[in-house]
Amino acid sequence: MQFLFRLIRPNFDSSRLLLLIFLAAFLSSCHSSRKIEKAARATILNDPAFVNAHTGISIFDPLSGQYLYQYQGDKYFVPASNTKIITLYAGLKGLGDSIPGLRYRATADTIYLQPTGDPGFLHPDYKSQPVYDFLRSSNKPLVMDASNFKTEALGAGWSWDDYNDDYMVERSPMPIYGNLIKWTQVKDTSKSNPIPGDEDHAFIYSDPEVNWKVNFSNDTSNHSFSVRRAFNGNEYTIRQGHETSRSIDVPFVTNGIQTAIELLKDTLHRSIFAVAGRNFDRKNSTLIRSRPSDTLYKTMMGRSDNFFAEQILLMVSNEKWGQMDEHKLIDELLRTDLQSFPQKPNWVDGSGLSHYNLFSPDDFVWILTKMEKEFGMKRIKSIFATGGTGTIRNYYKKDSGYIYAKTGTLAGVIALSGYLITSKNRMLVFSVLVNNHQGGTTPVRKKVEEFIEYIRAQY
Repeated sequence: MQFLFRLIRPNFDSSRLLLLIFLAAFLSSCHSSRKIEKAARATILNDPAFVNAHTGISIFDPLSGQYLYQYQGDKYFVPASNTKIITLYAGLKGLGDSIPGLRYRATADTIYLQPTGDPGFLHPDYKSQPVYDFLRSSNKPLVMDASNFKTEALGAGWSWDDYNDDYMVERSPMPIYGNLIKWTQVKDTSKSNPIPGDEDHAFIYSDPEVNWKVNFSNDTSNHSFSVRRAFNGNEYTIRQGHETSRSIDVPFVTNGIQTAIELLKDTLHRSIFAVAGRNFDRKNSTLIRSRPSDTLYKTMMGRSDNFFAEQILLMVSNEKWGQMDEHKLIDELLRTDLQSFPQKPNWVDGSGLSHYNLFSPDDFVWILTKMEKEFGMKRIKSIFATGGTGTIRNYYKKDSGYIYAKTGTLAGVIALSGYLITSKNRMLVFSVLVNNHQGGTTPVRKKVEEFIEYIRAQY
């Protein structure tokens, strides 16, 4: 820099000073990029777990507006649950401060209801239930119109054989109990002299209690407790296990609004009628709000809740048009608020369960930077998981409070995108996407952690 200064000093003017500043910044940026590239190759790119994988990295400095490092940052990747970052933006933009719980219109003799898609209704995570309290407060007949539900229970590109797992809950117009049944097996171990032949007897029950058909497996070998639902109906096969106590959450078939009404009748102990094809008078209806929006977002991001993510898109769509249609909402957002993605993504669902989703690392850097500008880091920190919490509870423990990020995991997919506050109190935005890796997820995540921690220490 001294050499450059000598060259321009005899004929010094402001334009040359600006040139000097630009050259200095450029040289510094090149030096930073070389350092990060060296670290990336040492920790990630040359590691056996990554050699045959497809990897993309983007590290961005919002203050300077420059990328510190990019490696295939403009290439497309299946992002898994990093998709929830885009869903979070949609919620922050479209739902306001509180979640729409239910719309209703009361007449002299009837209460007409329209669901809003709120996933927190009678969910075990939430003690406060304003919608339930309202439904319980009147003896008038309840009539439910769910004609505003314009999508399918399962999303495009989801793995059909995961239907029995608690991470692939069906979408519905009026979720109830998280659209899950909790099945529990308990054995009484308090008896010191059990009745002969009764040593392995177990008590099995569901929460909520249901009257659906249950088959018990004749398999008496020493297996774990298991529950398998029929693919197309609420029929369950249960195998008793060796555990003293174990619970399993299994999604139920929603059948649009029908299963919710069935379960709600049992809970309220009163009749609810479903109507189809009616035009609910939305303009003259009253909206009940259920809870602060950020409580839902924090849960979605912290434990990577696929069900909450899907319902958030449906709620935003419903608030905008009176229809739950994630495809319509996605198209609208990509034409308006999200039109400036560096690489136009293929975005199909809210959760990231679909392998049809395609985003680049640069896309995630862009949306994260946009979110920070529009909603502020204080709010973002209250929603994203930090080191030692949520889905990164086993990582970045020494950096807790310095990293705020979202993970993503599918078969062959590992993703991590978020914000990093460095040792010099410099905020960086980053995205690391890995596709088609072989082997376990832990070695890949550990190497990504090593790379991110290097950047934090150096900058």
